[in-house]
Amino acid sequence: MKYLVREKLFAIGDDYWIEDERGDRAFYVDGKVLRIRETLELRDARGDEVAVIRKKLVSLRDTMTVERGGDVLVTIRKKRLTLLRDVFRAELASGEELEVRGDIVDKEFDIEYEGERLARISRKWFRMRDTYAIDVEREDADAGMLIAIAVCVDRMVDKEHGDD
Repeated sequence: MKYLVREKLFAIGDDYWIEDERGDRAFYVDGKVLRIRETLELRDARGDEVAVIRKKLVSLRDTMTVERGGDVLVTIRKKRLTLLRDVFRAELASGEELEVRGDIVDKEFDIEYEGERLARISRKWFRMRDTYAIDVEREDADAGMLIAIAVCVDRMVDKEHGDD
């Protein structure tokens, strides 16, 4: 299933819809404005909470977490000692790791588990600056979690490169 992310520039609280490949609203990213730390809620089309994305306040490296039901589902941080390209690691609560690699700055990257691609993030087909697609390639994959990881990596890279 493919999802289209069109971030609204200058939107109060960073709120925007993520549509599926048919153009139907699938997820809503709700940025919480008056919070001490950066917080986003990912909701499905019915308004049910799928995940809460939070930026860690204190950490050596930029870190974000994805929570579900009050529990940390995944922790995302930039991998140390990578040459040439940015690589991020998404550590699941189970201890397993997903790797996020590719041309992350230009939004052409993959989310992989043990070398198998779970999702492809790409904006090469779009002319608008803040529009990209998330192609969840496996039907049994947790689309909400993969979308939350992509949103985290996108925000972390944008902040690092001064695009916020």
